[in-house]
Amino acid sequence: MKIKCWGSRGSIPVSGKEYLKYGGDTTCLEFRTNNDELIIIDAGSGIRRLGKKLFDEGVREYNIIFTHAHWDHIMGFPFFKPIYSKDTHINMLGSITAQESIKHILSKTMMAPNFPVKFDDIQAEISYVGSCPDWFRIKDASITSIALSHPNKGMGFKFEENGKSFVFLTDNELTYVHPGGLEYKNYLEFSRSVDLLIHDAEFIPEEYQYTKTWGHSIYLDALNLAIEAGVKRFALFHHNQERTDEALDRMVDDCNRLIKEKGITMECFAVAEDMEIEI
Repeated sequence: MKIKCWGSRGSIPVSGKEYLKYGGDTTCLEFRTNNDELIIIDAGSGIRRLGKKLFDEGVREYNIIFTHAHWDHIMGFPFFKPIYSKDTHINMLGSITAQESIKHILSKTMMAPNFPVKFDDIQAEISYVGSCPDWFRIKDASITSIALSHPNKGMGFKFEENGKSFVFLTDNELTYVHPGGLEYKNYLEFSRSVDLLIHDAEFIPEEYQYTKTWGHSIYLDALNLAIEAGVKRFALFHHNQERTDEALDRMVDDCNRLIKEKGITMECFAVAEDMEIEI
């Protein structure tokens, strides 16, 4: 399986020379099975570049999974080029905890007076598969879902194929249980021994005294989860809009220092825009 990041930023897109290494687009991942089946996770601002690339390559079949309906995870949808072609077919799956249907949530991103093109002007054939069950398959990929601890709720996912596994837990607060969310022990068991864990790591300890209950984790708590779960590779994700490249490098260095002190063999890095990861 292969993963490419098209956006790893949280809350709002950013730009500037201090964000060149890790990028400024919000959440969007491209997941490929061993047979090259395409699964897109979330439609943050990063989906714009992905859509142009795939459309220019002639790709017309898409699977899109949404973790939740917060703005930074859906804001790129109106700029996803394939939706304006009648030759495009999209299967859409969303969170079982979403307050409204996927169609209604996405249509609001194109509602007047906020956007000039109407949702009804979309040319693509979209199949709203509905809520993600606890377990489902997309071709060769086995996908298990888990409730996130996040305001307004959401879903995390485990992807498995040919004995390899990848867990994606963005927008997850490990030290506070939101309505519909789960306790730390549940995320620990869900992540146990996976090949790759990508987890929300938005805050540093000094910030969390003001941001507790906002739905995001301190990077050290996410690191501890990875260590206790015995994952092979751990990646920091959903980078704060104020977090510069230099600051993110310091967080990664701190994680690797702690990993070394504990005598653990685990790769740790921060997910960067355009980064490709093979499992």
